[in-house]
Amino acid sequence: MTEQPLITTRDLERIFTIGDEQVRALHGINLEARRGELLVITGPSGSGKTTLLNLLAGLDTATSGHVYFEGRDLAALSEPELAELRRRKIGFVFQSFGLLPLLSAYENVELPLRIAGWGRRDRARRTGEVLAMVGLEGRMNHRPYELSGGEQQRVAVARAIAHRPSLVLADEPTGELDSRTGAAVFGLLQTVVQQEDVGIIVASHDVTIASHFATRLLGLSDGTFVSS
Repeated sequence: MTEQPLITTRDLERIFTIGDEQVRALHGINLEARRGELLVITGPSGSGKTTLLNLLAGLDTATSGHVYFEGRDLAALSEPELAELRRRKIGFVFQSFGLLPLLSAYENVELPLRIAGWGRRDRARRTGEVLAMVGLEGRMNHRPYELSGGEQQRVAVARAIAHRPSLVLADEPTGELDSRTGAAVFGLLQTVVQQEDVGIIVASHDVTIASHFATRLLGLSDGTFVSS
């Protein structure tokens, strides 16, 4: 039996109204992604990458078309149901890292588990496990300002996978990193896919680096896919 896609879109379209003008940010988006896949969506600024990730996460609503997460139509879910879906099933990695500056690397990773109601012992075990996976077991007591940009993004990846999500969405995760550090982060995402049985969808402008690590590469231009 073929495994159900993790996430599927059907004829997805998003139109924004700005004053008297309508801007079609996405159109004709048909996509399937599965666990065990590092799918990278590339394209220049303004091509619709972030809009697409927001729709996949249920943070925005499509003008038309559908997003199915593990077979469930996001349009049929209430706001509390969408929030619960994101809390339990989706991890996020951002360009600017998004770490809480007064918390240590350990505390940044542990916090979502605390919010999700994990017990103290399970939180400690899982937090240590994912920090070791990203190579920061020796830096877990450092605060973000004591870490390099690459190390901060590694903490962000550890935080995104700590609660064992089905899907990780990463929006320009190497945007603030040099090319060598960016390649290391992509290599880490590749390792996470292999070890955690998770699907990762990355939005990135950097085709050169992404092409070395992606399971699949899709090009987005003016709101529609142009290559696969």
